[in-house]
Amino acid sequence: MASVAIVGPGRLGLALAAAFEQSGEVDQVIIFGRHREAPDHPVLRGPSVRYVHGLEPLPGDCQAVFLTVPDEAVPEVAYSLAGQGEAPPGCAALHVSGILPTDVMEPLHRGGYGVGSFYPLVVLTDPARGASRFVGSWAAVTAAPETFRRIQRLADGIGIDVFAVPAFRRPLFHAAIALVQGAILPTLTHSSALLQQAGVDSDEALPSLISLARSTLDALEEGGVSMAASGPVATGDLETTALHLRALDAVDQRSYAVLARELLRLAGAEGAAGYASGAEDRGAVEELLDRYAATESTGVGAGQ
Repeated sequence: MASVAIVGPGRLGLALAAAFEQSGEVDQVIIFGRHREAPDHPVLRGPSVRYVHGLEPLPGDCQAVFLTVPDEAVPEVAYSLAGQGEAPPGCAALHVSGILPTDVMEPLHRGGYGVGSFYPLVVLTDPARGASRFVGSWAAVTAAPETFRRIQRLADGIGIDVFAVPAFRRPLFHAAIALVQGAILPTLTHSSALLQQAGVDSDEALPSLISLARSTLDALEEGGVSMAASGPVATGDLETTALHLRALDAVDQRSYAVLARELLRLAGAEGAAGYASGAEDRGAVEELLDRYAATESTGVGAGQ
């Protein structure tokens, strides 16, 4: 039992504070903020949470300090924290950026900290509920082995699994994360608009698609791609796939075809349920999708 410190009482910082405070794994959570008054939030009223204006030397039992500040502020905060004195024995200092290198933590490294990065793969909307969002989630850690093991133990105490990302691979890692979020949000919101064009009420369209997305993710988690891949493309249903494409405008036709081609590839590679039954038409489906995917968004579809 020891303490952890957090610099920056934003959504992530407060959610981490709540998670550590509720876990019972630490005696004290110290939150450093730039405002004289602490934010008016339930997290800061916890019995083992202390708010500090500015910075002060960390207690000798501090296991880790998380710099939950905007990326552009990390170098300055790292320099200022290093100015508070030598690191407590074995203390880790981590920024929470997905893209910044660990070099920005060099002042803290010189001060005896084990430095690195800790990037939770969680989208937070409210710090009060953020602690529960961590349970069962993952975080990417870039750090030397000893520091990685220390953070792994701390993360395990609040329900987060961690995986290691080498420093030179961080841009590729961050691109993968951005690709997931960049695909999910536009796909769901645009599909919601299509549902509304089909006559579905606006207050029902998006919730119904979110429910479908959750069930797809559950199937992916439980049975892999082979169980989650479904629908006319995955089964090689040429007639239905062509009907879909005819119902869309030229821009959406190309988007549908590009995504559907990838689904068809995955379904075949993973031996998805129903894939074999559509073997006869699968080549024709692939040819149809190739034709639409190669069509430029000029307002004239491949089938027109």
